[in-house]
Amino acid sequence: MDDYPLLNLFLTMMYIFLWVLWFFLLFKVITDIFRDHSLNGWAKAAWLIFVIVLPYIGVFVYLIVRGRSMGQRDVKQAKDQEAAFRKYVQEAAGTEGGSGTGKGHVTELAKLAELKDSGHIDQQEYEKAKAKLLA
Repeated sequence: MDDYPLLNLFLTMMYIFLWVLWFFLLFKVITDIFRDHSLNGWAKAAWLIFVIVLPYIGVFVYLIVRGRSMGQRDVKQAKDQEAAFRKYVQEAAGTEGGSGTGKGHVTELAKLAELKDSGHIDQQEYEKAKAKLLA
């Protein structure tokens, strides 16, 4: 360990960190190129060639030219994913066995109880409907 001082160890760790950070940034830019729907195929190919052939200059130019819209696409994607998740949760919590009616078991049971309490159905009909609903 005498031939490799502590400062060199820290510099090596910093170089590895910067190298990993660089690849993360490169992959982020390449992903954004393919995700951008406002670019046509030729523009995507040109940006991709520019980023691959001249990686440092290409990535930095891409970030300067398209960095703001890159952030906007990230925000839009996050909002779309959150909306899709909320919709999925609402459908999973509110649908009846995946039948797509949009009414859950709880709502149907409440309606049955209301009908029984108001006297429109008797106890036997209520139990039969309840068993059918829960089956």
